[in-house]
Amino acid sequence: MTKVSVTIGTTELTLETGRMAKQANGSVFATYGGSAVLGTVCCSSKELDVDFLPLSVDYNEKYYAAGKIPGGFLKREGRPKDKEVLVCRLIDRPMRPLFDKNFRRDIQIVPTTVSADSINPPDILGMVAASAAVTISDIPFNGPTGAVRVSMIDGEYIINPTYEQIERGDLDIIVAGTREGITMVEGGAAEISEEVLAGAIDAAREPIQQICTLIDELRSQAGKEKLPVPPPKPEIPNAEEIRAHVRPRMEEAAFVKGKFERHSAIATVVKEAAEHFASTIEEHGEKGFYSIMDAMEKDILRTSILERKVRTDGRGPEDIRQITCEVGILPRTHGSALFTRGETQALAITTLGTARDEQILDDIEGDRRENFMLHYNFPPFSVGETGRLGTGRREIGHGHLALRAIERILPSKESFPYTTRIVSEVLESNGSSSMATVCGGSLSLMDAGVPISAPVAGIAMGLVQEGENTVVLSDILGEEDALGDMDFKVAGTEKGITAFQMDIKLSNVDPSVMRTALEQARKGRMHILGIMNDALAKPRVQLSEYAPRIMSFKVDQDKIGLMIGPGGKTIKSISEKHDVQTNIENDGTVTIYCNDKAGAEAAKAAFMSLLEEPEVGRTYDGVVRRIVDFGAFIEFLPGKEGLCHISKMASQRVESVNDILELGQEVPVKIIEIDKMGRTNLRLIYDEPEQSPKQ
Repeated sequence: MTKVSVTIGTTELTLETGRMAKQANGSVFATYGGSAVLGTVCCSSKELDVDFLPLSVDYNEKYYAAGKIPGGFLKREGRPKDKEVLVCRLIDRPMRPLFDKNFRRDIQIVPTTVSADSINPPDILGMVAASAAVTISDIPFNGPTGAVRVSMIDGEYIINPTYEQIERGDLDIIVAGTREGITMVEGGAAEISEEVLAGAIDAAREPIQQICTLIDELRSQAGKEKLPVPPPKPEIPNAEEIRAHVRPRMEEAAFVKGKFERHSAIATVVKEAAEHFASTIEEHGEKGFYSIMDAMEKDILRTSILERKVRTDGRGPEDIRQITCEVGILPRTHGSALFTRGETQALAITTLGTARDEQILDDIEGDRRENFMLHYNFPPFSVGETGRLGTGRREIGHGHLALRAIERILPSKESFPYTTRIVSEVLESNGSSSMATVCGGSLSLMDAGVPISAPVAGIAMGLVQEGENTVVLSDILGEEDALGDMDFKVAGTEKGITAFQMDIKLSNVDPSVMRTALEQARKGRMHILGIMNDALAKPRVQLSEYAPRIMSFKVDQDKIGLMIGPGGKTIKSISEKHDVQTNIENDGTVTIYCNDKAGAEAAKAAFMSLLEEPEVGRTYDGVVRRIVDFGAFIEFLPGKEGLCHISKMASQRVESVNDILELGQEVPVKIIEIDKMGRTNLRLIYDEPEQSPKQ
């Protein structure tokens, strides 16, 4: 067994190998405080005939890690939760570019959280354990990578904060990288400046380097010899002839306006070239020929950006595609917006619900409820293709990024006690549908009348770099995402950044380039916000007529039982009478949901009457609950009854109570006495001296 450790932040990080899961290609047991993750990696023995890296990451959290048994009918862990999928993406993105692309074997990384102390989040530990397991394994890998979380509290950056510190902080980002530089950033913030974000990234550099050094130390003591990497397949012998023949026509086709028109033009060029060099393809295979075509297209577009500052659709580096915003386009939803930017379009719909619609989460972090949800859908028709409808890792990841961007500008639960759900239907896609979701989602919230603090917009940025020549691109297309060296998305308000995601394919991006890109993104965000404000600048004054009405107030906690009543009798009775839904929380917060305001107000009055103390001389609307020979017991306040003696029912003599009253009858009464034992005596109120209430 080999063990190494280093202090990161204020806690010791320990990496151990040689004791657990020894049959895996690589296995590392990582601990940080009371949290622990077992990271393993395996690869198949067979080479695959594929042109991509067959890598999968399956991060999973065990309930026993937190001393819990899974809830629900099945008492074992099932399909991955959204949180686990998000961590899989965090692990995959910084590591994937560092695998040798010629090593075409199935690779599976499985980090498993086996201990959780509810203090230190295990996601960062999973990223470190995965990198360490691959680094010490026999799988070729140009790592290691390190990862830390950065928060900011009272202007101070905190490395690997606790759950409690994350909750209090204005910033929560995860930063990953190699010893040479930062390769991935993702997180959210409370409208921070670009300079604060850049400072947080800089603060992560040193601890990431410490982690990389620690992993290298473990590799030097217990690392395996790396497996051989098959040499790259030799290029087709007449590759230069093919390039010379195709490039002039490819240069023309690569700049045809319109996504499908451009793809069609390029496909025509490639098809004609394949027919011209049919004998070469027959002799050497298709893959070599088509790899030349792909590389040529990429080189043409990158060269144009670097030398002419002209992009594939004719825009300059800072130009943003045409944007249109429409709101209120769906007649029966609570709020809707259609956001179109170039060939990317998102239909965002906001729905308002009650506390009963909150999402119940049961995981190792504890049971909790969320009153804001954002669901992102990417159907195949959005890119003109066929395929299965469903929710994959892409949908979960993009939706979570948009959720981070919007959640900071939502009103508090106390001031706006609704459950809010945004659904983004991506109808067209050619670059950054997640940021279109942010823009459309913000507009749909305002259309629904949700009192957000400020509109929020998002923009996707790119980078092309060759040596010292660097060009930052605003509002990138799908092609530019693939050919570029960096993809980062920034969302925020006019005041500052609320969400950020960055993936860098290079290891030597200068921090000054990052600051330039952030400033260019800020200008782009301001431009988009201006167009959004022209469509709808602030939330509508009134909620949608189809949204439920909510009324909320607080009572003393010792009065909760009185309002609920025995077996829930009181709350059920009032709710049914006024056609409302009522929720009472442990802190005494009473929330009433109703389709109309009048019903909610009537229900509130009924509940508040429960808290009233009887007052002598005051008149109440009562209900006859019991009839006895000498009088009737009348409920004059919910749960409070008084006796109306037969002599107090009319101005003349009454022979029988049944001549005057009947069970369930509503009658006005007045309190005439509250005796020393707390008993209440009543008399009936009637208009005519000779007419009883029953008549």
